[in-house]
Amino acid sequence: MSDIDNVLSKVKRIHMVGIGGSGMFPLAEILHAKGYKLSGSDNNESDILKRVRKLGIPVFLGHAAENLGDAEMVVQTAALLPNNPEIEEAKKRGIPIFSRAELFGAVSRHFDNCIAVAGTHGKTTVTSMIVHILYLTGKDPSAVIGGKLPTIDSYGRIGGSDIFVGEACEFADTFLHLSPACSIILNVDEDHLDYFKTMDNLKASFRKFADKATRCIVYNGDDKNTLEVIDGLKKPLMISFGERPSNTWYAANINKVSNARHEFDIIFKGEKKGTLKLAVPGYHNVLNALAAIAVCDYAGVSVQDSIKALESFMGAGRRFEILGRYGGVTIADDYAHHPQELKVTLRAAKAMDYKRVWAVFQPFTYSRTYMLMDDFADVLKIADKVVMTEIMGSREINTYGVETSQLAAKIEGSVWFKTFEEVAKYVTDSAEEGDLIITLGCGDIYKAAKMMCEIYESKGISKE
Repeated sequence: MSDIDNVLSKVKRIHMVGIGGSGMFPLAEILHAKGYKLSGSDNNESDILKRVRKLGIPVFLGHAAENLGDAEMVVQTAALLPNNPEIEEAKKRGIPIFSRAELFGAVSRHFDNCIAVAGTHGKTTVTSMIVHILYLTGKDPSAVIGGKLPTIDSYGRIGGSDIFVGEACEFADTFLHLSPACSIILNVDEDHLDYFKTMDNLKASFRKFADKATRCIVYNGDDKNTLEVIDGLKKPLMISFGERPSNTWYAANINKVSNARHEFDIIFKGEKKGTLKLAVPGYHNVLNALAAIAVCDYAGVSVQDSIKALESFMGAGRRFEILGRYGGVTIADDYAHHPQELKVTLRAAKAMDYKRVWAVFQPFTYSRTYMLMDDFADVLKIADKVVMTEIMGSREINTYGVETSQLAAKIEGSVWFKTFEEVAKYVTDSAEEGDLIITLGCGDIYKAAKMMCEIYESKGISKE
């Protein structure tokens, strides 16, 4: 038994520092349902904190030593600044402190059938698709998702079955804390090299994650890096998906049917199992849906039931999420923050029936912006108009000397601003009827999208 499992078996009173995070909240829901007495703190008011309070969990705005109360254990989000007063107080009192990643791992061990979804891209969408299918087909899963799923109106849920579906992030080896029955690898691309340093190290971590599975590995059989990761691993079930007929599951006769949405045949071991018409745009969602179908087949859901469920899947929060249409201008928001993610999102946008596509991008972390700058420049050029913000450093200090202006210099006609207010004003002043404005990034760029909606409404332009 690990340290956190041992502590959880003995305590009842837990304080969560950063409880308002989308990764912390569903874990709080599960602990609350299991009878633990919780409290939490966060810096900013949010919709999530309102949800936390509805559960009867007290929340403190701001961090202070006295917030700990009579806590017997403390869980901290990864986004804390050094010398957080609550963490310092816990150390002073000798209260056990664990990371969100460690708690996530411990929660996964409360379920016999943990399904962990990993990959550089697509984790939230595929996790959401799996939960959507399992929920609608009565499998009653518990879940922790990196985005808000409209089907359950939350970032996760506590269910009554032995199935737990979790989004498994590779950053800082978070996914190695999990204890999966089934490990899913969607793809392996260059990312988080500030932590991993080399692709070989990144692949080695994905291999450890895959090897933790006790029952099966579901993997992208078309992805070279993924195939290298799983090479030689043996599990009771080895299930591949992709477009090549050599895969266990493959997509055939892929056709664009309307507005960047696709229809395709689902083939299992050479036998056609059905045809799915997706409601979400983008060619990349063909493989996302196929991965979800393969996983749900493993979990006991028929292909036909998965197809029926996926035809009603409209996406997860911050994944090409349409926020509104004002005077013929559509405003959307997407979490894409890696060049590969930006590429598939912008290609999907360009394939839709819009006059122009505005990419409003917030670079995230200095290391990623510095290391992948040319890749970012190349993919942002897919858009008709590019507007950028300052880099959101998050956990990093800018030791790279990198600035948004350097990226903007590589994209002809692009502009950048220091504040969201400037971004929102420039874009709303310049956008025309028929345009799509899509904010992009995993930071807080969604605030700029909301500002744009508010600007249109303040001008008397109603949401269509």
